[in-house]
Amino acid sequence: MTKATDHIVLVTGAGAGIGAATARRFASEGARVIAVDYQNDRLVETSSGFEDSMLCIALDLRNSDAVFSAVGGLPDDFKNITILVNNAGVGPGLEPAHEAQLADWEAIVDTNIKGVLYCTRAILPGMVERARGHIVNISSTAATNNYKGGNVYGGSKAFVRQFSLNLRCDLLGTPIRVSSIEPGMTETRFTEVRFREDSRKSAAHYEGLTPLSGDDLADVIFYTTMVPAHININTLQVTPISMAPAGYAIHRE
Repeated sequence: MTKATDHIVLVTGAGAGIGAATARRFASEGARVIAVDYQNDRLVETSSGFEDSMLCIALDLRNSDAVFSAVGGLPDDFKNITILVNNAGVGPGLEPAHEAQLADWEAIVDTNIKGVLYCTRAILPGMVERARGHIVNISSTAATNNYKGGNVYGGSKAFVRQFSLNLRCDLLGTPIRVSSIEPGMTETRFTEVRFREDSRKSAAHYEGLTPLSGDDLADVIFYTTMVPAHININTLQVTPISMAPAGYAIHRE
C-alpha cells in the first residue's frame, strides 16, 4: 500500500457529498488536498480543521480557460498533483426526454463531460512527465443500467466510464493509473438537486433502505488509490446491499 502523506490530491465537487468526504478523508490521512467547488462558502466547511493542508479554490469547471489558469497557478507545494478525483457532477430533473429542459441537458454535459475533460487535460501531462499519477473518475451505475428519466445523465456517466477505459489504453506503458468508480444510490445533496429541492421526494427516494453515503464512497476512493502501484482498479461498481441490477422495462397495453 502507498502512503497518503506522499500525495497531493485534487478533488472536484468538494463542497458537499462525495467530494467533501473524499477531500476530508485524504486530508485526515496526511495528504495535501486541493478542494475545488464552484461555491466558496461550502469549501470553508469542507476544509474546517484542515486549513494547513487543504487549499480551497472556487472554480467553474465549465470554463476551460479558468481550469487551465487555476492549475497553472497552483503554489509550488501543491502543483505536482498525484491524484485527481473528477467527482463534480450534476443531474437535475427526471423528466422523459421529450419533456426535459434543454438547459438541464446542457448543464449535465458541461459539468459531467466537459468538466472532466478540462481537468484531465490540464493535469494529466504533468503526471506523465513526472511518471506518477492516478485519475479517479466518478461515474455511476447509470452508465450501464438504464432507467426512465436517466437520458442525458446516464449518457454522461457512460461517457465518463468509457473515457476512463480509453485513457487506460492511451497510458499503457506508463505508471499512470485510471479508475472509474460507479456508485449506486448515494444520499447526498445531488438527490435534492435532482428532485428540484423537493425535500419530500428526496426523502422518499431512500425510504426503506440504507443508501450509500459520501463517507462510504470516500473510503472506496481512498482504497482504490492506495493499493500497490502495480495494481489498477479499472472499474468498480458500488451499491447498497438493497440495490441490484434489474431486467428490461416492460410496457403492457
